[in-house]
Amino acid sequence: MFFGHYQHTLDSRGRISLPKKIRHEIESKEVILVKGFEPCIFGYEKRTWEEGSSDELKNPISDKKSRDLRRYIFSGAEAVDIDKIGRILLPIIYKEYTKIKNDVIIIGAGDHFEIWDEKTWNEYLAHLEKQNE
Repeated sequence: MFFGHYQHTLDSRGRISLPKKIRHEIESKEVILVKGFEPCIFGYEKRTWEEGSSDELKNPISDKKSRDLRRYIFSGAEAVDIDKIGRILLPIIYKEYTKIKNDVIIIGAGDHFEIWDEKTWNEYLAHLEKQNE
C-alpha cells in the first residue's frame, strides 16, 4: 500500500527519484504511469494496474461513459522503467499535462502513488483543507 508525502526535484534529464517507501511497494522494475483526473500523474505497480484495468474492461463498450473512461485511461498510460538507483523518467507529455518544471510532490494514495507539481499540490491541498473547515 502506498502512503506518505515526499518532496523531490526533477533532475536535468527529467527524472525523479521514487522514495524508498514507494519503491518498496513495487515488485517489478517497471511502473505504469497514467494521466490523473486532476493535473497529476498516477503511478501503479504493474500487477495492480493489470488487475484494475481488467476490471475496467469488463464494462460494456456499448456504454458511452465506459468507452470515454477507457479511452482516457488507456490512451494516457505508459510503462516506464525504474533504473538501478530508483529513478523514473517522466515523459514529456506528463510534464506538460501536470506543468511540472522542477519541484514535485509524490504522495501515496493507497493502491497507487501520485506525482504532482509542488505548487499545484499545495493549491489543491489548501482547497481540500478549506472545504473541511
